Amino acid sequence: MTFNGNWKIDRNDNYEKFMEKMGINVVKRKLAAHDNLKITIQQDGNKFAVKETSNFRNLEIDFTLGVTFEYSLADGTELSGSWNMEGDMMKGIFNRKDNGKQLTTTRIVQGDELIQSYNYEGVDAKRIFKKD
Repeated sequence: MTFNGNWKIDRNDNYEKFMEKMGINVVKRKLAAHDNLKITIQQDGNKFAVKETSNFRNLEIDFTLGVTFEYSLADGTELSGSWNMEGDMMKGIFNRKDNGKQLTTTRIVQGDELIQSYNYEGVDAKRIFKKD
């Protein structure tokens, strides 16, 4: 249950370029870079309850590993996909509903950090969270 806990955004790496590639407008990109995102993760076997709290929205997501579910990003982009475990890493593969393109997200815990990585159309980005 490595992922369990409260995580607060600490820093971003290439997040602006990633959001630009995703088609998010400049105003939303600037706001998102300073969203004060907090994630609470509770794992029970292969079931996860995730709460996301930011300056812009609060969201609760319940999912089971390997089971497809629907999800909307903060900018309204709708996705469909699932999370799976690959060793000690969570890997999510999601398809955009508007254009069918794939977004890959991974989460891994290293020390006291949760590293959330993204790949969309060849652009990689990371958001690094610290235990809150």
